[in-house]
Amino acid sequence: MMRVAYLVNQYPKVSHSFIRREILALEAMGTSVLRVASRGWKDALVDRADEEERRKTHYLLQHAGPLLSASLRVFLDSPRRFVQAARCAIGMARMSPRPWPVHLAYLAQACLLRELTQREGVAHVHAHFGTNGTEVAMLCARLGGPPFSFTVHGPEEFDMPAGLHLGEKVQAASFVAAISSFGRSQLYRWIPHAHWPKVKVVRCGVDEAFTQAVQDVPPASRMVVCVGRLCEQKGQMLLLSAAREMARRGEDFELVLAGDGEMRAELERLIDAYQLRDRVRITGWVSGQQVRELLLQARALILPSFAEGLPVVIMEAMALARPVITTSIAGIPELVRDGQEGWLVPAGDCAALVQAWTDLMRAEPSRLEAMGSSARERVTRRHSAAGGARKLMQFFGGAA
Repeated sequence: MMRVAYLVNQYPKVSHSFIRREILALEAMGTSVLRVASRGWKDALVDRADEEERRKTHYLLQHAGPLLSASLRVFLDSPRRFVQAARCAIGMARMSPRPWPVHLAYLAQACLLRELTQREGVAHVHAHFGTNGTEVAMLCARLGGPPFSFTVHGPEEFDMPAGLHLGEKVQAASFVAAISSFGRSQLYRWIPHAHWPKVKVVRCGVDEAFTQAVQDVPPASRMVVCVGRLCEQKGQMLLLSAAREMARRGEDFELVLAGDGEMRAELERLIDAYQLRDRVRITGWVSGQQVRELLLQARALILPSFAEGLPVVIMEAMALARPVITTSIAGIPELVRDGQEGWLVPAGDCAALVQAWTDLMRAEPSRLEAMGSSARERVTRRHSAAGGARKLMQFFGGAA
């Protein structure tokens, strides 16, 4: 049985259920997975499955003592490798938004990770997101630890590829997984052509709970649901502007913002300023089961994002046979086709968003049913958790 380590900056986390699904799918196929994270999720967990994952996870940043003692042991055992890795860590601070002492802290985590992987018999380390977790995995490999790979999601990696030294990480990795063809193309921009074959498309999978007991769109439902962290990139501010225009036109609707985040207070103020309190509500963080229940009650999912990779919630809505209104950015058009599974609108275009929303609310049940059927067929064919895990197993084996 091959043993791999999964390394994530924060795990488990409300918005990272797709990582849990990937790990469980790998384990179901016979791969042993060691969960490792720099730190945990500070807010309350809403999924019972995440509580179990937290119990299984090793954390690198719990106490300073183990980090310092591991660094000393690695230095005494492999001084040349330690110095080379330290130079690499300091070099990673160039153009980085974080100063060089932080990157030396990543080196200390890498020392602890090297000892953990040696003790646990890990043959390969896989990180999610091309940010600090991947830097820790790369430094660990330079210290003599296992080879590593990572999954790039976006949009964070695409916003500052130079500051993250994304190209250097790709070149040092055994392989890199991109969740869409668009994501793969963005990585191509930052690496020599000779390294292009390293980049593989491995799509995120849908939880089986979203593929079972599907119901038709309730004909009387006026609810649309927006699921995601309340932040600038998800476009909820624009969505409230569209909701104000919908209300001005006399359209009957209910908007549910399912999630929480740094912009909640600002969004609450805007709801009051636009006099939408009777039409719009914010739920706070919700579990995967609660997301499923909301989508089953809804007419559609609406996600007017400004920047994305390929949102898992779009896959979940489509698996439940719900049409989607979203923006034609990043990897989204690879899954959602305008007029077939829903509506694609230009990012930032409030008028287009209002028009699509109006079309949705006035659509006949037969049209919504056809869109939902196409959505379900398309996502189940393209986004199987088992299929993604099977690909990763092959790549892990080749790397090891």
